[in-house]
Parts: sequence; C-alpha cells; structure tokens
Amino acid sequence: MAGVVRTLRARVAAALVLVRGPIAVACSGGPDSMALADAAVAVCGAARVVIVHVDHGLRPDAAATAAMVATWAASVGAACEIATVEVARTASLEAAARRARYAALRAIADRLGAAAILTGHTARDQAETVMLRLIRGTGPAGLVGIRRRRGRLVRPLLDAPRAEIVAYVQARGLPVHDDPMNADRRFARTRVRDAILPLLATENPAIERALGQLADAATAWRAAIDRAARKADRRAAVGPTTWDVTALARLDDAVLARAIDRIARRAGLAIEAPHVRAITRLARAPRAGSRAIDVPGGAVSRVYDRLEFGPRPAESRAELQVAGPDGPYEVRAWRPGDRMRPARLRGRSRTVADLWIDAQIPRAARLGARVVVRAADGAIVWAEHLGAAHGAEIAVTPVPPRTSG
Repeated sequence: MAGVVRTLRARVAAALVLVRGPIAVACSGGPDSMALADAAVAVCGAARVVIVHVDHGLRPDAAATAAMVATWAASVGAACEIATVEVARTASLEAAARRARYAALRAIADRLGAAAILTGHTARDQAETVMLRLIRGTGPAGLVGIRRRRGRLVRPLLDAPRAEIVAYVQARGLPVHDDPMNADRRFARTRVRDAILPLLATENPAIERALGQLADAATAWRAAIDRAARKADRRAAVGPTTWDVTALARLDDAVLARAIDRIARRAGLAIEAPHVRAITRLARAPRAGSRAIDVPGGAVSRVYDRLEFGPRPAESRAELQVAGPDGPYEVRAWRPGDRMRPARLRGRSRTVADLWIDAQIPRAARLGARVVVRAADGAIVWAEHLGAAHGAEIAVTPVPPRTSG
C-alpha cells in the first residue's frame, strides 16, 4: 500500500513542479477527488491548498457531502470553500453542470489568487471521453480528449488507473461519497463506462490505457498542426476579419481545417466540424463571384479571392434623402434586369448586377440594395455600392432611423 501512495503523490508532484502559489483542488467527495486532495496536501502542504467543493443542487444528500468534505479538510489543516451553483435544466444536464462547476472554480481561484486548479480526472475519465467522441463522430482533434493542462486547470491523475485510486483511498482511510448520478444509465457516459468499455476490455484488457495513448498521440498531432495553422493564419490575413483564399487553399486539408477553426473562433463564431467542412469547400471553390455560409454567431463569406468571417450583414435601415435638379425621384429596391449608365463607363449602359460583380460587391451586401429612379423617364441615376450615374447631378444622403425615447 505504501507504494501506491508514493506513486500517486509523485504524479501530483510532477504536475506541480513549475507551479508557485496557492493551489485550489476541486473536490466532489468522490474517490478520485479525495485522493487528489489528500495527495495535494501531502505534496504542497496544507497551508498552500484550498479544497473547493461545488454543490450543484441536484442531489438530496448534497449538504451531507459538503459537510464531509469540509470536515476532512479541517482535519488535515486545509482551507475549504463551498460554492452553490444553479444548473440550467437543459437537454444536456451533464454539460450544464460542468459549465456551472468550472465557472465557480475559476471565480474562487481568481478571488484566492490560486496559481492552479486541480481536478481529479483519471485514466477512466479519459477513456470514456475519447470513446464518447468516437461514438458521436469526431475528427483527429477531438481525440485529444481531456487535456492535462489548460490554462490554470491541471489534471495530475490523468494516467492513474482506477485500481490505483481505490488502493490509495483504502491505504489512507479517506472518507468518500459516491455520486448516485454516476450510476444513472440515462447518461451516455454511464452507459459507456458500464457497458461499452467492459465489452472492449474482453478484447483488450488494457483498453483504458490504449485510449489514453490514442489521446496522447492526438495531442502531439494537434500541437504540430496548430503550429502550422498559426503560421498559415498570419500569412493569409489581409485584415482583421479577412483572409486571402489563395494562401489558405494551398494548405493541406488538416492544416486548413485547423486554420479555419482558429480564425472563426477569433472572429467570435462558434463553429463545429460540419461548419469547418463547409467553409473548407468554400475556400477551395473556383473563383466565381461571392457566396456565404451561415454559422452560429454570424457568417463566412467568399468574396472572389477573400474569405470574410464575421456577423451576418445587416440590411441597412437608413432612409435615403435625395436632392437634385431633375426630380422628383423614387427610391426602391433594385430588380433583376435593372440597368444604369455609371460614371466610370461614361454613358455606356450595363446591368446593375454586372456592375456589382465587376466591383466585387459581396452577394450579401447586394440583398435589399436600393436604386434611385428619376420619375420623368424611369432612368436609374444612383445605385447603392455604385454611386451616381453618368452626368447625374444628384446628392443621396443616408438618414439614420429615428429612435424612440
């Protein structure tokens, strides 16, 4: 038993070798987090450790679990913080609880000035996560699973098998409280843990380690791809939200996908794998006019040799105030077949649509565009994105809509 105690504490010490300052340890009261908390106190000293318990308000025995954690923390001389959070009753209760939990952990860590937040994720958690993503459909990046480090978040036990955790808890005589939700078959993670992984273990008894090794390999792959994607991003950028399609389209598929994901997220767009594939097709499409793809949070537009990421173009609501010697004038939406004689063509007539294409006006910007028509002869004397017609003495001024209050 002494050997397993040394092994688990060595994992924690290795993860914290470069960390200085207070340590916050997330502790649900289950075996994994109790083992982590105990090891952290042994490695760092009780004065440096704050045990953080988050009550999600989902269990009738939540108060008893919080009291158990607080009592244990006091017995080893560590500070303890109990946070109560509200969990949105969404379709994915697990995801909502996780978001609320991490928000509380970060808030407490900020207040305490904690240098690291430790969580008790183990090899089993990693195997479950990788398997869930495989089942739901993921690319190589999704196989990274749970990261060992992400900002201040540190998972020292990510390689620790379940047997090691159980043996440590027994050797140290730690109090534990198992969450009954961990046995609820309504949750996909529980079904993977109780049915799928045991079945796979009949083929490979070391299935958890195998899936962990897959996650490690995916992490190394992603690091290399991300370096290439960052370089490509810098080279292709031609503006804050605009990238050169030619530079992007030369990239290998894996690098292009990661560059698109990186660019979109920086532009505030919450894209997923299907959106990345659609934007990849857009980037590789032959040069022809413009087109756009709606994505969560906005749109991605291909405008000739430019790829633009950002919010959906909003239709202008400003009224147009028209003044000129040849009035009256009518302001209306443009229609297919509309023609005008632009100033740059010195009286030669072309369709408004062709003129917009020549000027590389994005398709989204043309929707709802307006023209000014001279009532006397029906001639278009001004068009949005093009300006005044040849010889027209006209002034068109946008007037913002009035706001009440």
